[in-house]
Amino acid sequence: MSAFGLLSEPIRKYIRDQRWESLRKIQEAAIPSILGTDLNYVIISRTASGKTEAAFLPILSKVNFREEGVKVLYISPLIALINDQFLRVEKLCEHLDVKVTKWHGEASKAQKDHLVKNPQGVVLITPESLEAMFVNKPYHVRHLFASLDYVVIDEIHSFLGSDRGVQLKSLLSRLQEVNRSRFSIVGLSATVSDANLYAELKEFLGNAGNTKIIRDNTPKPINAIFRYFHDDKEELPLNLLKDLYIRTRDSKVLVFPNARGRVEEVAVKLKKISERVGGHQNYFSHHSSVDKEVREYVEFFAKNASLQNFCISCTSTLELGIDIGNVDEVVQIDATNSIASLIQRVGRSGRREGKASNLYLYSTDRWSLLQSLACWLLYSEQYIEPIEVIGKPYDVLLHQILSMVKGSSGLYLQELLGKIAGNPTFSHISEEETKQIIDHLQEIDFLEKLGHEYILGVEGEKVVNSKDFYSVFHTPVFLKVSSQGVKIGELPLSPQIREDENIYLSAKIWKIKYVDFETRKIEVVPAKDGKKPLFLGDAADTAHRIREKMIEILYSHAEYDFLDEEGRLILKEMRKEFSVFAVKDRASERPLLSGNGNLEFYSFAGSKINKTICFLLDYAEVNYRHHDNSSVFICGHTETQPFEKLIALHLTEDQINEKLHEDLKRNPALINLSKWGSYLSLKFQVEILKTKSYDFEGCFKFLEKMQFVQNINEAAEI
Repeated sequence: MSAFGLLSEPIRKYIRDQRWESLRKIQEAAIPSILGTDLNYVIISRTASGKTEAAFLPILSKVNFREEGVKVLYISPLIALINDQFLRVEKLCEHLDVKVTKWHGEASKAQKDHLVKNPQGVVLITPESLEAMFVNKPYHVRHLFASLDYVVIDEIHSFLGSDRGVQLKSLLSRLQEVNRSRFSIVGLSATVSDANLYAELKEFLGNAGNTKIIRDNTPKPINAIFRYFHDDKEELPLNLLKDLYIRTRDSKVLVFPNARGRVEEVAVKLKKISERVGGHQNYFSHHSSVDKEVREYVEFFAKNASLQNFCISCTSTLELGIDIGNVDEVVQIDATNSIASLIQRVGRSGRREGKASNLYLYSTDRWSLLQSLACWLLYSEQYIEPIEVIGKPYDVLLHQILSMVKGSSGLYLQELLGKIAGNPTFSHISEEETKQIIDHLQEIDFLEKLGHEYILGVEGEKVVNSKDFYSVFHTPVFLKVSSQGVKIGELPLSPQIREDENIYLSAKIWKIKYVDFETRKIEVVPAKDGKKPLFLGDAADTAHRIREKMIEILYSHAEYDFLDEEGRLILKEMRKEFSVFAVKDRASERPLLSGNGNLEFYSFAGSKINKTICFLLDYAEVNYRHHDNSSVFICGHTETQPFEKLIALHLTEDQINEKLHEDLKRNPALINLSKWGSYLSLKFQVEILKTKSYDFEGCFKFLEKMQFVQNINEAAEI
């Protein structure tokens, strides 16, 4: 029987009513698998290929919604994605008379109350809202979700290798604990294409042997054009903006710069160019600081702008699967730090079946150009960065201990230890380590022992009762920005925010009139003085394989037809500069430039290995400068063989721990990379720092096989 024939009649009627000519390839594969077994599945297929329907068509056909309780739980990383998917899922469920409910901080309280009175149907939720329910209303968890059949996790790749993913894995385990029988999990992803990642995916769902991968390998044609515009100024080159305007003025376009400030700069300046030449006015910015209503308007406009062109300059807020309709072109300004991100962004264009994706990639400095090339070539080879598995997530364990104690209104030690031991998320953390964390929480008054039972202490109550408790990622302090009573958006608290400064926000330039830090408000007026606006930027780590690809490009003779003339000249110039190093083995040999009173070592290593090299140079008391974008370490000639010291340095685990211990005592802010790490004892903070900031194992392996290759002229003199 065909996949279509296996579906229930109401679902078949829905498909006929939608006038689908046929099912998509991924749907044909998923439907018989999900209907025929109770295994876990991960559905992997490119953006806009019908993954959501591939999961819900068979699930809605299979599940008996006449039984009491919520039967399907959909978990999403974004509230905006829930709001978007709600309409699609509700439309599907109309034919089955199945209730669909959104459950998050912005959702209708009346709808939530109705669900509690009559648990049924499908619920769409974020991990943080599920956490809040476990903490504040644990009876709702059991009442609503004790008879779940399926959990659907959208954009599952966005959780992997992160604290948020660890939290979600723990919540799934706790959810299974209250369920009367085993529920099945279906994950959806557009970016996991490397078979090496499948094991991590299966492990994430808690039962590797019970999880299968369904993947559509159909390639998507992509047209790519790389453009190079250099300018020493911090702002984008005017010629780049003019070129971008000309190439995109007659299209529906998403532009992805790499920082929030750059997003606003692009939107403002393109709009100004368009005004001068009489073009359209549909230039928008879209990021987390833009007011929610404005963001939603932009999404609505794009989705319904069938006859109008538009340009949305955005951050990763539009990287995931929010439906904004058909996009003709995607523009990336400077290199992405991850290939997974590039895949998501490219996939936003050419969503119609049989239509190619279009990518314009602009670079504003030569190292960004080289990294962009590396990312693109690796993308073409279907490479994606490996997931960094967090083996011992002590910080998330601390958070979950507080959540469990609050949700249970107190627990005996053995009960608490039993809950943690039964949760596979923390299987690599010993019982002794867990006890040490519990003891420390008692010392800092986060837990209190009442007889033989642990309850929240005074300090623990303050933290757990805060809305900020439900997430395991840092949520920056935001200041609300208004102009004459009209809310424009928000800006993260920063020393740069001062009165009389100009800022970019919501595709306009504003002047700050006054800042009230106590009420967290900023009053602005439209800026007319031409003063340069503040640029608020972000930094991110780059994977080791991307940097390896960069040195491979430098020492190859390959020509790239997608590069413009200026880009080709820059690449030729860089190849010529590095040709003075006789690098033969690109896996182990690295350039060491001697000249102008300096030694310059190019590691071509990932950001975490570079950070670890910095740690080792600090340990050896070497004076140096480091620029991660070019992977260069610079020392003066006054240093005696600084990089030879680096290779000779073989630190023991105790020496590393001792140095990190000293660093944390001297600068406690180092642990701020972990939201909950600051509440751990120093011993565990050291472990968190070792895994999240550094890669000692990878660094020592890298240094062990590395050989320096000096520039030819200098080597001849020596």
